[in-house]
Amino acid sequence: MKRREGLAKLTGRERYVDDLVIEGCWWGATVRSPAARGKIREIRFGEEVDWNEVVVVSHEDVPGKNTIALMEEDQPVLAAGYVRHIHEAVLLLAHPSRDVVRRAAAAVEIEVEEESPVFDFRVPPEADQIQYSDDNLFKRLLMEKGDVASALASAPLVVEGVYETGAQEHVYLENQGMVAWEEDGVVSVQGSMQCPYYVLKAMREALARDDHQMRVIQTPTGGGFGGKEEFPSGIALHAALLTLKAGRPVKLIYDRGEDMAATTKRHPSRVRHRTAVAEDGRLLAQEIDILLDAGAYMTLSPVVLSRAVIHAAGPYSCDNVRVEGKAILTNAVPFGAFRGFGAPQSLFACERHMDVIAQRLGMDPLRLRRRNLLRDGQSTATGQVIEDGTDRLEVLDRALELSSFHQKRRAHITFNGSETFRRRGIGLATFHHGAGFTGSGEVYLDSVVHVAGLPDGRIEVRAASTEMGQGTITVFTQFAADRMGVDPEDVLIAPPDTSKVPDSGPTVASRTTMVVGHLVEKACDDLREKLGLSPQATGAALREALGHWHAGHPDQELLGEGRYEAPPGIVWDDEKYRGDAYGAYGWATYVAEVEVDLRTYTARVVDFVAVQEIGKVINEVLARGQIQGGVVQGIGWALMEECKWRDGAMVNNQLTNYIIPTSDDVPPIRVGFLETPYPHGAQGAKGIGELPMDGPAPAIANAVAVALNKDPRVIPLTPERIMSLVETS
Repeated sequence: MKRREGLAKLTGRERYVDDLVIEGCWWGATVRSPAARGKIREIRFGEEVDWNEVVVVSHEDVPGKNTIALMEEDQPVLAAGYVRHIHEAVLLLAHPSRDVVRRAAAAVEIEVEEESPVFDFRVPPEADQIQYSDDNLFKRLLMEKGDVASALASAPLVVEGVYETGAQEHVYLENQGMVAWEEDGVVSVQGSMQCPYYVLKAMREALARDDHQMRVIQTPTGGGFGGKEEFPSGIALHAALLTLKAGRPVKLIYDRGEDMAATTKRHPSRVRHRTAVAEDGRLLAQEIDILLDAGAYMTLSPVVLSRAVIHAAGPYSCDNVRVEGKAILTNAVPFGAFRGFGAPQSLFACERHMDVIAQRLGMDPLRLRRRNLLRDGQSTATGQVIEDGTDRLEVLDRALELSSFHQKRRAHITFNGSETFRRRGIGLATFHHGAGFTGSGEVYLDSVVHVAGLPDGRIEVRAASTEMGQGTITVFTQFAADRMGVDPEDVLIAPPDTSKVPDSGPTVASRTTMVVGHLVEKACDDLREKLGLSPQATGAALREALGHWHAGHPDQELLGEGRYEAPPGIVWDDEKYRGDAYGAYGWATYVAEVEVDLRTYTARVVDFVAVQEIGKVINEVLARGQIQGGVVQGIGWALMEECKWRDGAMVNNQLTNYIIPTSDDVPPIRVGFLETPYPHGAQGAKGIGELPMDGPAPAIANAVAVALNKDPRVIPLTPERIMSLVETS
């Protein structure tokens, strides 16, 4: 299938939130804290602005709870006399002119009596820096399997290592934005988002309204990557509060500088490994400690930490594993959801550490991985027995073949011996990623999809899953058309609107195709059954039955429903963090070839191969695009995307000096798939979207290590870090 919304985007017809023209709409702006932590002593309004023309909203205007409802009610909608990070929202302004409201925001001066902030999550806080629990600990998780202490004590070799990753900006094409209005007692917000029902939940608490008095509508969204998962709830509340006080529609759109300064980023991490290994390379024990910088408020840090912990031991068989994870409060802008959701941080450490182990053993890193990769019948670190039929060695071998790994490794020896200023290396990473929500998360969501049979014989898929460039509209169309035996042109996809579509869960966690797509199929089957049709009835028979039904029920809707049911045999213990963490895993091996210039200390990726097993490939063009896009994002995180901080604020919050990969930095990316259909995913699909973020960084770092014969353990590998590596004896 061709991409359903592709032509509208290609021709510029797609209307994003800032393209919406609403009569009488005012512009909103946010006034933010100038300090990282402290009490607000005074707010002064500059005399150069006529404040009678400006609507001003403070925390006192919040009709319900002054909290952005998510996992914990710790983050205020607007600061109430106290701030915990620089750029925290304190006031909201609205005016008919965008220029005037921006000048007004700049004319507000906030005086803060500053208190001692925490900026380094790796350093225990002083007594006067404690702001949450007894030690600024938002969340601690412990996962244990076997007897790690005994295995470490008796092992012939124990290898230790500490690995660090930095923050990363989402750099979605479209900035954050919302528009709000009130009509007939209903407050509506429309904008760029991934999770309409997250926004509805936040509005329910802060606006003190029931669901019938509110409406959340997703506009076409220009990229998310997790950055439009939880953050839009806050900006939606800000727009709604402004429209309630102004009595007219209000549009609140961030420019790029504000977006980068004030929104969530990927969690910085520090991961410690202590690994016991046998002389033949067999993993005997893995002891892993994970620290994540959560920033000033909890947001989604506990579930980011969860996925980091579960994936930390890698796709390997090991009888003794202990993983402890902690998410720590600092007075930085809150860190939040980002593609991979914690797994990229812990898998970077795991896969870099595997090469370090191989070096200590004098063993080929390929042999080490072959020795330990999970086989069917063996269990993960959570104790989940893997029996999905995937040959993980075949995934590895296919990547080695496509990349000409052995030939290039030999050629690099000659190249490096003859070149004065250039060095080449090739490295790889083997990894996995769980698809869908962790453990019992999908059961808790209780997701629902409707498929409506329309009077004209067409069908309409109704789900809250959003299109943000990844292909939701296309794959849902494909599933419904295939299941009902109709042309794709006879399938409509309802825009995500909480007044019209059921809650099919958030568009996150690589769940849309696998989980929600399967609900689309179930809803189609239910619709056919309600029409009294046999499972084989399709096409013309369906259209005829729909016509007859609507003729007899002219004022009613006909809906088929698909509701989530857990696959059989999935058991998870949330307290012990043991059991079946995911219904399915994707498996992958990525290979990176790099070249380092010793004059400029820059590393560039010259070739890349990505091979993965993701169940059934539903739409190969979209699947390849997901993989290639994730690889490019991973290249940026590994080599160049560095958030620079001063007093908790991002100081390079513009795309002139926050460097991301351009087309000139992207190598050929060859993508390979292996297919082992998953029986509980739509048409056999597993999740795909997050997997490609996990592998590029460790593969690139391992390649740089080979090229320089050095031991990089911190990313991004900027020229400054590479210079330090090279000059270290």
